[in-house]
Amino acid sequence: MTIGEAAKASGVNAKLIRYYESIGLIPEAGRTAAGYRVYSSNEVNVLRFVKRARTLGFSIERIQTLVGLWQDRSRSSAEVKRVALDHVAELEAKIAELRAMSDTLKHLAHACHGDERPDCPILRDLEEGGGCCHGVDCGH
Repeated sequence: MTIGEAAKASGVNAKLIRYYESIGLIPEAGRTAAGYRVYSSNEVNVLRFVKRARTLGFSIERIQTLVGLWQDRSRSSAEVKRVALDHVAELEAKIAELRAMSDTLKHLAHACHGDERPDCPILRDLEEGGGCCHGVDCGH
């Protein structure tokens, strides 16, 4: 199938398919006599696998590892589990970081009067690089 057909069948756009080929994430496609890329159903399955891994937030490096493990029938499932749990730990750390950012912004927004006065703890925090309310009685 052509790159357009492979893109449609896998849900991965043609530009990404070419990129994945260029970095070795998927094998280089065969070519017709005219030089057009030709993809097999196996390559489309790899593209679907990669797409699903990307939707779960895996990095390209981890996806390369997972594709290798997927294609290695003698693999240990323990290694696959380790890759997944390492990713879970990174996701949970990122969630904690995002929650802390959200809490800080909620706190600063609560401390801001939000009226015609120019004084604003949000802008002060951004200017001064953080810290709790910079002397404003914010209840925190």
